[in-house]
Amino acid sequence: MEKLRIIFMGTPDFAVASLEALVEHDYNIVGVITAPDKPAGRGRKLNESAVKHYAKSKGLHVMQPTNLKADAFIKELTDLKANLHIVVAFRMLPKLVWEMPKYGTFNLHASLLPNYRGAAPINWAIINGETKTGASTFFIDEKIDTGEMILQKEVPIDKNENAGSLHDKLMSLGSELVLKTVSLISEGPVKTKPQPKGTDLKTAYKLNKENCKIDWSTKLESIYNKIRGLSPYPAAWCILKNNDESLDIKIYAADKEIAEHDLEAGKVITSKKEIKVAVKEGYIIIKEIKLPGKRKMDAISLLNGYNFDEKAKML
Repeated sequence: MEKLRIIFMGTPDFAVASLEALVEHDYNIVGVITAPDKPAGRGRKLNESAVKHYAKSKGLHVMQPTNLKADAFIKELTDLKANLHIVVAFRMLPKLVWEMPKYGTFNLHASLLPNYRGAAPINWAIINGETKTGASTFFIDEKIDTGEMILQKEVPIDKNENAGSLHDKLMSLGSELVLKTVSLISEGPVKTKPQPKGTDLKTAYKLNKENCKIDWSTKLESIYNKIRGLSPYPAAWCILKNNDESLDIKIYAADKEIAEHDLEAGKVITSKKEIKVAVKEGYIIIKEIKLPGKRKMDAISLLNGYNFDEKAKML
């Protein structure tokens, strides 16, 4: 088998761990493809992706195409003579790109496929109250996240875990899987297996304002899971009706208290040290919150300078 010539495709921090592992194990990375720089902040300064930042620090050849079908990009790709493409947290690839290398194009996905295909697998696993998740590698085909599976490994989801800590766990596990997958490919033909077909598969829908909003009429456990599944980013939000104002607020951390009560769902109860919201089966105790125009703060800090009236309610 000829020596591997790898092109790595990825953008966020999650992808850096895999690229770093490949570099540290002396694999031949002939090119890195990542998202174009984006203007950010008030000065609209161009921000580099986490993958570009790392790739530059290692002197790797970086490409940032806006169009993955553009002739100039395809020529540059062809000239690099790569025989394996690796994709970690990147966009959909056109067929002419993923079909190009001799040994195929494989993807690392942060779920136990076939469940949680889609854009936000880490968040939805927690939102849905799963007790385990994992990472999978598979060869890319024409659909989204449906290709032949190479490797898969499970991790438990702790009952109080949030999306941030699970992201870091899966980032580390994922980089190990990428290395093992490359090792298998380098040893010869890889045994793959088709993803199981099922009718009750769960989907990792793209997160948007609508599906990140808390519905206070749902049960205690599902609200608690939603808050931790969206923390620290993009954060669960709702409307606080208080002092004749309606404010869009974000909730980053909460505890839950199982209790019987006859209060209306969404009613806010405060003491000097605590903000509680009445829900079915108990209370959500808000630990970290952000009001419009303010920094994120813990509940006690907010209570020191902000008053909730008796009719305060979360909508």
